[in-house]
Amino acid sequence: MPQDQAHGLRRLFAASKTRFVPVVSNPRVMGAGALLEGLCTAFAELNLTTLVVDAGEHSPKPSELASVDLSNCIERLSPKVSYLAARGLPLRHINAHGSAASFLEAVADAAPDADVILLHAPAAELARVVALREVRPLLLADTEPASVTEAYAGMKWLTQRAGLMVYSLLMACHPQLRVATRIAQQLHSCADGFLGAVLRDWACLDPRASQNAPLTPELRHLARELLLAAPPGAAVDAASDATPLRPARSLSSPLVAAH
Repeated sequence: MPQDQAHGLRRLFAASKTRFVPVVSNPRVMGAGALLEGLCTAFAELNLTTLVVDAGEHSPKPSELASVDLSNCIERLSPKVSYLAARGLPLRHINAHGSAASFLEAVADAAPDADVILLHAPAAELARVVALREVRPLLLADTEPASVTEAYAGMKWLTQRAGLMVYSLLMACHPQLRVATRIAQQLHSCADGFLGAVLRDWACLDPRASQNAPLTPELRHLARELLLAAPPGAAVDAASDATPLRPARSLSSPLVAAH
């Protein structure tokens, strides 16, 4: 049995397959880029290389070569981080069942050296890629009510359409703000009460902080938990499955606001 969490991670990392971390894009969060950078830094501290597949609403359009040679579209940002502009790319891989899971296989083939594939995309696209997979989506938010409402909407969509029931939250704000705790508690309560889902953990990262500022213990913990929740290769190995999306259900729920 693992002696501690770090020992358990080392055992997981002994495998050669890639871990997949879905991040629900949130166009209401101005510091989303800093949040993704912080998460990549946390993975780099574990000596892992990360490929950021950026398919968010405001991400750059993919290169025209993406449909021919995806590997040549990947940009190396640092020794531990690479970047793929991928707005709209998941939708190019939809099969007859409405699944775009094969997109993960294409990305994994294009970046065989990546330890972590971080897919940043809208909830509707993520649902087509990760339906019923063993992954834990990461929600993004800040202290503005509109961003929290957007984060809850993403959770609701993935719960109803993809059957994903456990989530993490990363907020763009100072870690010591008391409102951050209230927001996390409110999302946790709404997830449990209205969706039957669980907000497992959360952390904050201040987008205005220096890039050389040390990561908080909470962010390091969140990064480790995301990795532990993603069995090596589980999402990629299931790419050939023809699991249709669940139909949307009518579910009354509140608009989450940070009051």
